[in-house]
Amino acid sequence: MAENTPLGSILLASGSPRRRELLDQIGVAYRVLSAGIDESVRPGEDPETYTCRIAQEKVLAAKARRAPGEIVLGADTAVVLGEQMQGKQMLGKPGDEAGAMEMLRALSGRTHEVYTAVAVLDPRDVLDVLLNVSEVSFAELDDAWIQAYVATGEPMDKAGGYGIQGWAGCQIRRVSGSYSSIMGLPLYETSQLLAKAGLRLPQIPCREA
Repeated sequence: MAENTPLGSILLASGSPRRRELLDQIGVAYRVLSAGIDESVRPGEDPETYTCRIAQEKVLAAKARRAPGEIVLGADTAVVLGEQMQGKQMLGKPGDEAGAMEMLRALSGRTHEVYTAVAVLDPRDVLDVLLNVSEVSFAELDDAWIQAYVATGEPMDKAGGYGIQGWAGCQIRRVSGSYSSIMGLPLYETSQLLAKAGLRLPQIPCREA
């Protein structure tokens, strides 16, 4: 394990407001540097390989701009629909409103998987990655709701065309796994990697009896 580094020494290689919200939730300070990389899926690439690769590439793209002793954190999320590996379809961010509506119609009344990989580069350049796979079950979505939801603009920057923490939460019947992972950053895996990288995680304050 690396020597403990000060709080606030995280470079978040992501522009996602959801990931910032989740780090705020556990009291971890950070600075943000969006990593502009090609997120195209390679031929034959499965969801696990894809999300782990992209999370690591985001971290490595930000590495050159980190401060001395800084830990780099990156993550990637993919919504995956289908039963068998050969029939699985990865749903990225919709390109337009028509694409968002098509994704939501595909998810309607079905259970899908959410793959989120988190990668951490410690100050000694040791790179680790962990993957969380969770399941989300949608209710049947009628076209009027889908059109109204897309009109809010909420689906446009999210994998699968929805955000569980927003309006779409009203249409989710069941979640199996990690809520924070579905939002975009699995907090359990993230805290494990940050601790391994040497970050002193904030402690819950004790109350006097």
